[in-house]
Amino acid sequence: MPALTAIQLFKLLSDPTRLNTLLLLLDNRELCVCDLCSQLGLSQPKMSRHLALLKASGLLQDRRAGIWVYYQLHPSLPLWAYDILRQARRVTELPSAKPSPCCDNTFD
Repeated sequence: MPALTAIQLFKLLSDPTRLNTLLLLLDNRELCVCDLCSQLGLSQPKMSRHLALLKASGLLQDRRAGIWVYYQLHPSLPLWAYDILRQARRVTELPSAKPSPCCDNTFD
């Protein structure tokens, strides 16, 4: 995972889609792309562009299960970054994600 700086994190969090994606993943252990699209009201290509940026920055990791791709916060995310996300979660109105029927949402 590349070394994440505070400036990089804040740049990524400045976009509402990326912020809300990270907050949903903070609240849930893991979510499928279809769950994120449904919750945020975005098309799959648009969601995938944001997820690619977050993954390239080292904030997320993914796993494939058949045709589905599941994302979670990277387990090596620095504690200071988790703290910032937790603070942002406290002041952000965002309902918890409800699993969509398109995938089985099984967790390891």
